[in-house]
Amino acid sequence: MTEPTADARPLESRGSNRSLRPGSKRFLEFVTSGWGPRPDLGATRAPVADLTAARRERLAEQFPGARLVVPAGRPKVRSNDTDHRFRPHAAFAHLTGLGMEQEPEAVLVLHPDPDGGHRAVLYLHPPAGRDSEEFFADSAHGEFWVGPRPALDDVETVTGITTAHLDDLRDALAKDVGEDGVRLLVVPGVDEAVEEVVEQIRADEAAGRQDERLAEALSELRLVKDAYELEQLQQAVDTTIEGFEKVVRSLPSALAHRRGERVVEGTFVGHARQEGNDVGYSTIAAAGEHATTLHWTDNDGVVRDGDLLLLDAGVEVDSLYTADVTRTLPVSGTYTEVQRRVYQAVLDAADAAIAAIRPGIRFREVHAAAMKVIAARVAEWGLLPVSAEESLDDEVQYHRRWMVHGTSHHLGLDVHDCAQARQELYLDGTVEAGMVFTVEPGLYFKGDDLLVPEEYRGIGVRIEDDVVVTADGARLLTAALPRDPDAVEAWMASLRDA
Repeated sequence: MTEPTADARPLESRGSNRSLRPGSKRFLEFVTSGWGPRPDLGATRAPVADLTAARRERLAEQFPGARLVVPAGRPKVRSNDTDHRFRPHAAFAHLTGLGMEQEPEAVLVLHPDPDGGHRAVLYLHPPAGRDSEEFFADSAHGEFWVGPRPALDDVETVTGITTAHLDDLRDALAKDVGEDGVRLLVVPGVDEAVEEVVEQIRADEAAGRQDERLAEALSELRLVKDAYELEQLQQAVDTTIEGFEKVVRSLPSALAHRRGERVVEGTFVGHARQEGNDVGYSTIAAAGEHATTLHWTDNDGVVRDGDLLLLDAGVEVDSLYTADVTRTLPVSGTYTEVQRRVYQAVLDAADAAIAAIRPGIRFREVHAAAMKVIAARVAEWGLLPVSAEESLDDEVQYHRRWMVHGTSHHLGLDVHDCAQARQELYLDGTVEAGMVFTVEPGLYFKGDDLLVPEEYRGIGVRIEDDVVVTADGARLLTAALPRDPDAVEAWMASLRDA
C-alpha cells in the first residue's frame, strides 16, 4: 500500500481546505473598486469616558514609573477553527468603557510621563482599506467578514483615549525599558502574543510577580462601584427579572418537552441576547434532583409537575456588567409542605445575611450570619449528630454537608468579580459602601443522602439576591423579584393568568 503524500503546510494554516477564495489579478482589481464612502458610524464621546479616566489614574498611582499593559484579549477557540463570541477582558473594559465584542487584539497601555503621571494610549487594528486584500480575505478583520469597524479616530472620540496603530505596539513598549529605566508590566493570562512581546523586551525575571500585582490591583480597583457601574448593574438585574418572568410563562412548554430544562435555558438565553449582550455565565436550569448539583449546566433533564426548578441566571448588558440571580420555583405554582419548609429555612438564612450587611463589618460576617441560621435549622430537623453551636465550630462544620459553597461573592463586570484581589481586601476585607455582592445561601439534599429523612431527598433550594452596600446597610438590586414563598406563588399565578 502506498503511503499518502505528506502535506507540507502546518496544521494551523489548513483552514483554507474548507474554502476556495478567488485570487486572480482581475478579481482583485474588480473587488477592490467601485465602492462608495464608508458610512459614518456616528461616534460620540461615551458617558463613561470621564469615569474611566479617573479609574486609570487611580490604577497608575499605584505603579509610579511603570508602563502598564492591559490587553483586551483575543477570540478563544471553541472547536477546531471556530471561535467563541469575543468578550474583552474585564480590566480592559473597566479602563476603556468598551464592551460587547469591542475590540479584539486591542491593547491599552499606560505610559509613564517623565514629570509624573501616566499617558493612556489604545493600540488597535484599524479597518482595512477597500483597496486591500485584507478587506475581503481576512476573516478576523476584513469588512466582508466582520462588518464595518471603527476608525482609530472614532475609537478616540468614544473613549477619550489617544489611539495608535497596533503595529506600533512593540516599539512603544520597548522605549526606555532597561535596568535603570521603565518597568514593563502586563496583565497575565489575557493575550499570549502580547505577553510574549513583553517577555522579549524585558530581561527582569522577577517581573512576573509584578505582573501578578498589576492583576491584583485591577481587581481591587473594582471592589467599590461608581455611579455608572451601579446603574449598569441595576439595568442587568432588571433585565434578568424580565427573563425570569418569561421562564415562568414558558413552564407549560417545558413540562411538555423531553428536555424541559433546555426549554427553560433557551427561553432565558434568548431573552439575554435580545435585550443585552449575552448571559453573564452558563445558565443553571435545574429541575428536581438536578437542583442538588451546584453547577448543573447540562440542562438536559425533564421538568415535572410537583418538582422544584432552581433557576440561576443573569443577563450581561452591553457594557458587560452582569446580574447573578437565583430563585427556586415550584413548577406546579405551589410549594409542597416540605418544599416550603426547606425554602423558608434558606430565605431566613438569606435575610439574616442581608441584615448583617453594613459598612465596617468583615466580608466573612455575611457568610457567618447565614450559616448560623442553616446550622440551627438542620439541627432542629434532627440532621446533625451534634448541636448547632458545636457544628458552627471551624473544626466541625457538619451543617456544611448540605451547603458546601460560600454565601457571597463580588459582582460586576465578571460574575465572580474582583476574584484576583488580595485575601485581606476580599474574604478578610472590610465591607464598604458601594460594594456589590451576592447573597446566596442554599440547602441541597441529594437523592441518595441516607443521613436525611426520605421526604427531604432530592430537594435543592437556593435563593440569590444582588445587593449594594449603602451608608447604613444594604439595598437589594433584586428587590422587584419576589422572595417570600407566598409572594412567589402569587407572582407565578399572575404571570400564568396574564
